[in-house]
Amino acid sequence: MKTGLFFGSFNPVHTGHLIIASYMAGFTDLDEVWMVVSPHNPLKNKKGLSNMYDRLEMVRLATENSEKLKVSNIEFGLPQPSYTVDTLAYLQEKYPGRSFALIMGADNLVSLKKWKNYEVILQNHQIYVYPRPGADLSSWKDHPSIQVTETPQMDISSTFIRKAIQEGKNVQYFLPDNVLAFIEGKNMYR
Repeated sequence: MKTGLFFGSFNPVHTGHLIIASYMAGFTDLDEVWMVVSPHNPLKNKKGLSNMYDRLEMVRLATENSEKLKVSNIEFGLPQPSYTVDTLAYLQEKYPGRSFALIMGADNLVSLKKWKNYEVILQNHQIYVYPRPGADLSSWKDHPSIQVTETPQMDISSTFIRKAIQEGKNVQYFLPDNVLAFIEGKNMYR
């Protein structure tokens, strides 16, 4: 069983995230994709991050009708901030029969050398990369652990959605209806 791990704040989860996860689950050799909700990315500011359980619930709602997309809170019980290399080691120990691969944007791959023990990640795991405008991958193109995919690009961000909600704009088609209902029900991002 080959599982792709798509880490993110998902603050909130949106159509762009779901297209990436769905593409990876359906158009690569991955058997499934786990959308791993990160309590706190060490390279990002924690300020402005919604409650991790609300973010987890939004991803659960967004993926509830998908066979190949799952939601994971694996990092909730690990020391924070969570480092991908530690999470991968924990998962490998917990699920010895599975092989885990990372899913990341080309912009993250460009900064991979800043990650804790990135060499260990590259040595033990494949990385499936989705394109991002302006990301130069020339230094990675021949690496045996890197697989650059043809994932459709969408220029939607959680920041854009939060700002639009704050300004009272209609974001109906940017995220699943049940996620939007959850956000409205909790009066989030206002």
